Amino acid sequence: MAANSKIMVGECFVGEGNEIAHIDLIIGPKDGPVGQAFANAWISQTQGHTALMALLNLNLAPKPSTVMINKVTIKGGAQAELMFGPAQGAVARAVADSVAEGVIPQEHAEDWCLVVGVFIHWDASDKQKIYDYNYEATKGAIKRAVQGEPSIDEVLQRKDSEKHVLA
Repeated sequence: MAANSKIMVGECFVGEGNEIAHIDLIIGPKDGPVGQAFANAWISQTQGHTALMALLNLNLAPKPSTVMINKVTIKGGAQAELMFGPAQGAVARAVADSVAEGVIPQEHAEDWCLVVGVFIHWDASDKQKIYDYNYEATKGAIKRAVQGEPSIDEVLQRKDSEKHVLA
């Protein structure tokens, strides 16, 4: 397990259609590079790229503290509502469930933080799929990050036989 690392990196892709979820995240101590990235997310916002806290509900953020950043430019109200609603709730629930299930050690809930990159397609519309896919992708990315997956052995074994799904 890579839980003692200063920075852990995870990725997970789930779903189909315009509601696909592709989560990239970093997790680690607040007093390390992940904490710096967490703080930088707040001061480097630009039009169409707004950082937001993952929230289970208003006034209820999960632990570890989690900032979400969008991986594509938010171009309108409908897309923003999907980010500031079902995606936000899904990411927060995945973080909280990861602590409850022991994937994120509870003793690190206060001293770790996450930066989560979320993809919301411009033509996405199904709120339930956005929630479901982003929940599953966030949980998968957290698990992969904390457990150090994929291993270098797996990468080297599969590197010549894999073709990127979108290539």
